[in-house]
Amino acid sequence: MEILALRSSITQAKIMGTIASISGAMVVVFYKGPTIISASPESPSPSLLPLDSSQTNWIIGGLLLAAEYLLFSILFIVQTQVMKSYPAELIVVSLYNLCGTIISAPVCLLAEGNLSAWRLRPDIALVAILYSGFASALFTVVYIWGLHLKGPVYVSNFKPLSIAIAAAMTVIFLGDALYLGSVIGAIILSIGFYAVIWAKAKEELREEYCCGSLGSSSDGKTPLLDSYKVEGR
Repeated sequence: MEILALRSSITQAKIMGTIASISGAMVVVFYKGPTIISASPESPSPSLLPLDSSQTNWIIGGLLLAAEYLLFSILFIVQTQVMKSYPAELIVVSLYNLCGTIISAPVCLLAEGNLSAWRLRPDIALVAILYSGFASALFTVVYIWGLHLKGPVYVSNFKPLSIAIAAAMTVIFLGDALYLGSVIGAIILSIGFYAVIWAKAKEELREEYCCGSLGSSSDGKTPLLDSYKVEGR
């Protein structure tokens, strides 16, 4: 688990980097600014609904997203402790997906009572189901492996970075417009991301140095200066 020492430069870098990452992600989402690269003519323009007509849905969606990321944070901490006790990524992923399937199956049946809608046909829907299954399994393996190696702070630090990556992908592959807010937010987000990565690297070096010094003192070997003093007596 993480150690919170406010006077330590490592902890300060983690806190400031996390704040910068979240701030950069909010700039990307909420601020557009002038257009740097215009959208391609063939890119579809989304039809924006007025906020008043679906204000309740916006509020419910925002609350559900906040609850999702709060539960994801708790999940990362719990799974880190699980990997310390049982470091077998594939078995943990298999049990995780199995439990998710058992829990979500009754909910899906209640939400969609029409049994004909569950019939699989060789079309784009089947491709989407297969892709989501493989992608979800691969995503779970990667982030559990990252939790086992680096801990929850390192893994959760990539969440805001995904917003900047998604904005870049929409410009490259979908031909959307690139705004100044996306560039500024991506720069702020990258600075915060690398600040947290730097702090984690310094923390690992410090832990390795402490473990090495404890190991050298516990194996019965005395330092060179102390042995010289003993022989000089």
